[in-house]
Amino acid sequence: MPGMIDYDAFLNEAEALLGPRGLTRDPDLLEPWLTDWRGRFTGQACAMASPASTDEVAQLVRLCARHGVPIVPQGGNSGMAGGATPDTSGHELLLSLRRMSAIREIDVEGRKAVCEAGVVLQNLHEAVAEKTLRFPLTLGGKGSATIGGLISTNAGGSQVLRHGSMRAQVLGLEAVLADGSIFSALTPLKKDNRGFDLKQLLIGSEGTLGIVTAATLRLLPAVAERTVLWAGAASLKAARSLLLYCEDVAGEALEGFEILPDDCLAAVLKHLPDARSPLSGNHAWHVLIELVTDSARADGLQALGETVLAGALERGLIEDATIAANETQAEAFWLLRESIAPAERERGPAVQHDISVAVERMPEFIEAAVPRIEAAWPGTQAVAFGHLGDGNVHFHVIAPPGNGTVGWEEGEGKLISRQVYDLVTEWGGSISAEHGIGQLKREDLARLGDPVSLAMMRQVKQALDPAGLLNPGKLL
Repeated sequence: MPGMIDYDAFLNEAEALLGPRGLTRDPDLLEPWLTDWRGRFTGQACAMASPASTDEVAQLVRLCARHGVPIVPQGGNSGMAGGATPDTSGHELLLSLRRMSAIREIDVEGRKAVCEAGVVLQNLHEAVAEKTLRFPLTLGGKGSATIGGLISTNAGGSQVLRHGSMRAQVLGLEAVLADGSIFSALTPLKKDNRGFDLKQLLIGSEGTLGIVTAATLRLLPAVAERTVLWAGAASLKAARSLLLYCEDVAGEALEGFEILPDDCLAAVLKHLPDARSPLSGNHAWHVLIELVTDSARADGLQALGETVLAGALERGLIEDATIAANETQAEAFWLLRESIAPAERERGPAVQHDISVAVERMPEFIEAAVPRIEAAWPGTQAVAFGHLGDGNVHFHVIAPPGNGTVGWEEGEGKLISRQVYDLVTEWGGSISAEHGIGQLKREDLARLGDPVSLAMMRQVKQALDPAGLLNPGKLL
């Protein structure tokens, strides 16, 4: 039990193991890492360990196991569900993987990279771009999110429509288990039927089954050309029909398909004073579409974009549309989409829900859920935006004007989230599409999750971490 742990002895041994750079007890140095990115959870830690290698992680975990010290692994601290924040007891060790930031190998011919857990996503993008390759996963927090964190939460992003989530990008994995043993499976094989695919068990487990220390990731040829389109649609049903039309006409060139309501765009334009709407007039829904291609087909991509929009206009799927004239304008279009969250924060407190339902049912779900929530909670505004192509939207409910952030989120906000998750479950969906469960949604998962699935997960947890020292209080 934590109260029986000799923390002075433990920390002295940890400091001797990791050296002065590898362990800190300084409250000022710890403070920035004790609150989650959204500011919803703040904890305490006995110290922060920053090992520099997989071997050091393994030795540290063995030390923690011997003393009974719980471990909270942390990457870039950019998670959305409080999954990398310690509890308030001060008994847990915060384990930072940020010093393990080496890209061990970029195999151009094999189109794969071996990265340590602390590699920042944007740094990986830049490194492989120098080899005319790309890593096909990106998101708004790419400047801070780390590979280990992305794997632990099975992160998604704007390219999931074509390439899948992080789970699809991991070819091999290295992790330290609860007893300090090293699971080493970095060498990828196209075909391997030697039992369970154990790396997939660790992906998305949020550090509760093992600590990811490195991964082999798949790479693709660099994009030679991209065309970014912006369209206005009268309804979500029309936007869904537009998606199907784009898939038919553009095929594999279709890489991104994002939706946002007109009110979201208006908030972003207010937030970004130098920005302007891509289209004139008002449209109930806006659609951001990205087409990409390799060098062999680059010359025809602009024409393909024009064909898509012309056909969509002819079929009445869209009301108006435009094509980015150059890369600067393409980036400006994406900035509008990526600025929704900071623009929303200026409007006051809100509760955010990262949810999914079957792709074909998403328009119907949004049209049913928005008025139901707003009627149940007068003065709120419900907005949905995001990845329509993979059935995942961010369903946010903004507080009535004049409400304080903490009080409203902890009171009405929690009750609203409960109702949203009830609705999603009624529709056969998921309460977490890409951000994980962490501590934010743990109670809702226990309440709404399939009992058989939950029992299986608990049995796996018990088998791999019988003492419950790996990221306690998260996920399960």
